[in-house]
Order: sequence, then structure tokens, then C-alpha cells
Amino acid sequence: MIRRALLAALALALATPALADSALRRLTLRSEGLGWEAVGRLDLGRGSFCSGALISTDLVLTAAHCLFDRAGNRLDPRAITFRAGYRDGLDIASRQGVRAVVMPGYDPVSDDVIGQLMADVALIQLDRPIAAANAEPYGISGRVRAGESVAVASYGQGREEALSLQRACGVLGERLGALAFSCDVTFGSSGAPVFDLSAGRPEIVSIISKGAREDGKVLSLGMRVEPAVRQLRADLRAGRGVFPQVNGAAKRLVVGASSSTGARFVKPGNGPKFVQP
Repeated sequence: MIRRALLAALALALATPALADSALRRLTLRSEGLGWEAVGRLDLGRGSFCSGALISTDLVLTAAHCLFDRAGNRLDPRAITFRAGYRDGLDIASRQGVRAVVMPGYDPVSDDVIGQLMADVALIQLDRPIAAANAEPYGISGRVRAGESVAVASYGQGREEALSLQRACGVLGERLGALAFSCDVTFGSSGAPVFDLSAGRPEIVSIISKGAREDGKVLSLGMRVEPAVRQLRADLRAGRGVFPQVNGAAKRLVVGASSSTGARFVKPGNGPKFVQP
């Protein structure tokens, strides 16, 4: 079932001619990171991390699977640290999570690849706002179509000490709101924002959820985040699905990650595959 869903997504992606991708570039200098300060590294504990981005001064957008361990237990957002603009041991600002919410229906151990891909979106509320003058939050946009170019800013395995930016990679296809990209991402890039740059100021159109490698090429998958963010903001305001819950009704929380959450990539083998949460 997983393989059939994956092959369907791949067939759609490969039906769209690939655009010329730009190189992935490490933002080593402070000047190179101007405008990208609101992208940060989410430190999950025990050496695990994901990528995330501010969409308001105290809200981080990331992938839902970053908030679960391999057994499907939720990580305690209060043990997660968001480091805005992190670079070589320094950051613009560092904040702890205080609560989080994931899309309704998200199940980290489900075999429904497309359904869970669409629901792989989460918001983490920080304990204190980060001043917009230091890290201006990004807007959300639905402006993304197959055949167009997007940008991605991410951390990843082997490049976890500084943000890397790819200014141009292709939208290879779309199926039921799930998007396939040619963007160069890897372990730890989960939750990385995918941007539309056509309006000047970058706007987030998707986040990285999954990836596969085949014949030396990377296929990364995400989803349209505009409806998900709208839903999650409303849930936060209403207290729906928010964890931790003060009445103790939330699913058991785990302090620190057990090593798996920041990555959803597989190695080449008998055709591309998805890795399980």
C-alpha cells in the first residue's frame, strides 16, 4: 500500500519537466542570513533536530512528525528549543516551546502515506515572543503550482551548524494537495519552510515532510500549508488538540527525542521508498 501510494506520487512528479535547480548554499556570514533569521533549528533533545520557521513572533511552523518519537509518543514541547537564525553556535534568539498542536487526524504510525503527508503540520507556541525586528515572521501563501520554482531553507545532517539555502528548486507535481519538489534536503530538514519568492518578501507555501533518494536524485514531499495553518491557529485559540493539557488528558509526553524524529529519508534500494516514522 505504501509502495503504491509512493509510486503514484512519483509518477505525478516525473510527469512535470524539471526546472534547473540552484546549488544549496551554506549561509556562513551574518550578512548572508539577512531576511532568513526567522528560520531556525528545533532542538528536540538527545542530538535530534528538525527545521522550523516563525509565522508570528511566538509561533513556529514545523512538521508534525518532529513532535513524536518512534513509538508514536508525543514529545513534550517544553523540552524543545527553537534557535532562530542558528549559525555556528550562535543564534538570533533562543526560546523554549510551551505548547503545541498538530493537524487533526495525524497519526505518526499510520500507513496512509498521502493522508498523513497532508496532516504532517504542527505549530509550536514559544514561551516568549521573538522581536520581529530581530527575526521577522513569514507570511503564508497558497501561490504554488507544478512547473514553478520555489526556495527552501533548511538544516540537515552534516550541515546542522548553519542554515543552508537553495534559492531555486522545482515543483515537480501535485496530488490532492500533496506537493513533490526537487529541493535538496536530507535528515534534519523535516519541517523546513518552502518559499515562494515572487512577491519579494519570502512567503511559506509548504514545509518538507518526507524525502527519498533514487539514482542520486532527491525527491522531497510536502503539502499546501495555507489551509493547515488556518486550522491550527484556530485550534490553538480554542484549545483543541493542544498539548500538554493541564488536566492530564493528553497522550503521554516524552521528554527528549529518541533519535528518529528529524528525518524521513531512505537510501536507494529496490526503487524509492518512504521511511516509517
